[in-house]
Amino acid sequence: MAGYKIFFRKSVWKDFESIPKKELNRILEKIESLSENPRPSGSQKLSGQERFRIRQGRYRIIYSIQDEELTVWIVKVGHRKDVYR
Repeated sequence: MAGYKIFFRKSVWKDFESIPKKELNRILEKIESLSENPRPSGSQKLSGQERFRIRQGRYRIIYSIQDEELTVWIVKVGHRKDVYR
């Protein structure tokens, strides 16, 4: 299976600024793993949306998958209490 390309919305870079560096490294590793398997165990489809979420500690990574283009778009990254707003 060919790998998926990862893209980030511009707003995600601002999300990264508020995350501690140690957690950010783990989040980036998790995002990188999406290129091989965009639907890993533990990922959930968000109800009413064409987006998925995966957990990394207290943080959530919200993303969408375009299977036709083999791309994954990271939409939002944030603390679990704030990310769904």
